[in-house]
Amino acid sequence: MNQIGFDNEKYIRLQSENILKRIAKFNRLYLEFGGKLFDDHHASRVLPGFEPDSKIKMLLNIKDRVEMMLVINAEHIEKNKVRGDLGITYYQDLMRLIDAFTEAGLYVGSVVITQYAKQPAAQKLRRKLERLKIKVAYHYHIENYPNDIDLILSHDGYGLNEYIQNERDIIVVTAPGPGSGKMATCLSQMYHDNLHGIKSGYAKFETFPIWNLPLDHPLNLAYEAATVDLSDVNMIDPFHLKTYGKIAVNYNRDVEIFPVLNDLLKQINGVSIYNSPTDMGVNMIGFCITDDEICQKAAKEEIIRRYYEALVEIRKEDTSDEASSKLLLIMKKAGITIEDRKVCEAALAKAESSKGPAVAIELSDGTIITGKTSKLLGASSAALLNALKKIAGLPDIKLLSSKIIEPIQKLKTEYLGGHNPRLHTDEVLVALAIEGATSEVCQMAMEALKKLKGCEVHSTVILSEVDIKTLKKLGMHLTMEPVYSTKRLYHKR
Repeated sequence: MNQIGFDNEKYIRLQSENILKRIAKFNRLYLEFGGKLFDDHHASRVLPGFEPDSKIKMLLNIKDRVEMMLVINAEHIEKNKVRGDLGITYYQDLMRLIDAFTEAGLYVGSVVITQYAKQPAAQKLRRKLERLKIKVAYHYHIENYPNDIDLILSHDGYGLNEYIQNERDIIVVTAPGPGSGKMATCLSQMYHDNLHGIKSGYAKFETFPIWNLPLDHPLNLAYEAATVDLSDVNMIDPFHLKTYGKIAVNYNRDVEIFPVLNDLLKQINGVSIYNSPTDMGVNMIGFCITDDEICQKAAKEEIIRRYYEALVEIRKEDTSDEASSKLLLIMKKAGITIEDRKVCEAALAKAESSKGPAVAIELSDGTIITGKTSKLLGASSAALLNALKKIAGLPDIKLLSSKIIEPIQKLKTEYLGGHNPRLHTDEVLVALAIEGATSEVCQMAMEALKKLKGCEVHSTVILSEVDIKTLKKLGMHLTMEPVYSTKRLYHKR
C-alpha cells in the first residue's frame, strides 16, 4: 500500500472555507492563482494523498460564486511562446484551460490580453473568443511599472485598460504560465471597481512554499528545486516577523514586491488589510499534513528527481550546469544524496551485469524489479512487464510470445521505416491488451497497471519520448542517467 501523509478531503474543506472568509471582507475578491490549478502533479508527488485536481474540487465547492478570468500576454501569443512542460503554445494552453474549466463545471467569464500593442495574433484571438461569447479586454503597457504609482493609478495608467464587468464575487485569475500579468490584471480591475463604487479586494493563492512550515523543511526545499530555473528563493517573511513576531515562509518575489503592491492597494481602496505578503495568502495546505515523516521522505525523493532531470537537460544542451549546481546545494540542505534513491543503484547494478541499458522499478511495498534490453524489448518495456507479473502474483513466465512481438517489429522496421525493432512501452501495452482478450494471465497483468501509480523508476540511459510519456501517464516517477543509449549525433526526443 502507498503511504498517505495528507488529508485531501480536509484540504478541500478548509481551503474553500478560508476563501469564503476572505471574500467576507469585500464586495468582490480577485484571487490570483499561482502554479497549476489542475494536474498539480508536483504537489501530489511531495504530499502523498493530495489529488492533482484538488484545487478544482475546492473551487467546485463554491462554484456558484466563482468566475474564472484568464490572462495571457499579447507578446506570448505573437511569438508563439511554448510551455516547456506541455510542449504547447500559451495560446493553445489558454484554449485548453477554457475547455478544462468549462468541462469541470466552472464558469469562464473573461480573458484579458495584457501588454497589448495591436499585435495581429492578439486581435485574432479576441475575435475568436468573442464569437464564443467570452468577454475580452485589452490591457496596455505602462511605463515604469510598478514603481510609478501616480501614473499607474491614473486615466493614463490603469484608466486606459478595458474593464471587465464581472458577474460573480470571487474572481479566480489564472494564466497559461508566468509573465502573463495576473497581478496587474487584478489591480486594474480593482481600480475600475473603485470608480464604479465597488469595494473589491485582492488575495493570492500559492501552494508553495508552505508558509507555516520551517524554511528548510524538505517540502519547501522541493519547491525551490522545482523552480530552480526561475531563481525563486524561499525566505523568512520580514514584514510578518516585524508585525506579529512570528516566522512565516514566503518567496523572494512576493517579499520584494510587497511594499509597492501594498501601496497600490492602499491608494485604490484607501486602506489595506495586509501587513505582510503572508497575510495576502489564503493557502491552508500546511494544516492538512497528517504524517510529516511520509511527506518529508516524498519531498526528498522529488529533490533528487529534479537533480537528475537537470542533468538530463544539460546532456541535451537545453540548459547550463547552473541549475544542477543549485540543486546540489538544495540536496545538501535536505541532507540527501543520489545514493538515497535506491532504485538508481538497482538499475545501475543491472546494467553492469547485463552489459547494456537497464531499468529498475520500486514497487509500493519496496520491492525492486529490474529489466534489461533484449532483441525483442527495450529495458523499460521489460521492467514494466516484470513489475506487472510481480504485482499480479504471476510466475516468471513470458507474457508476450514472439508470435505477437515479431509482427509488430516487422511493421515498425519494414513498413514504417523505423530503425529500432524493440518494442516501446506503449507498444507492449497494446500487445498485452490484445493478448488479454484470450489470455487470463495477460488480463491479470493489465488489471495490475493501476497499481504502478506512484512507483519510482530509474533508467540507466535517456529514454525515448514515447517511453517517458507512457510511464508518466501510468503515474510513475521517472529519473534517468544523463547518458544516451547510442553514440549517434541525432536523438529523437
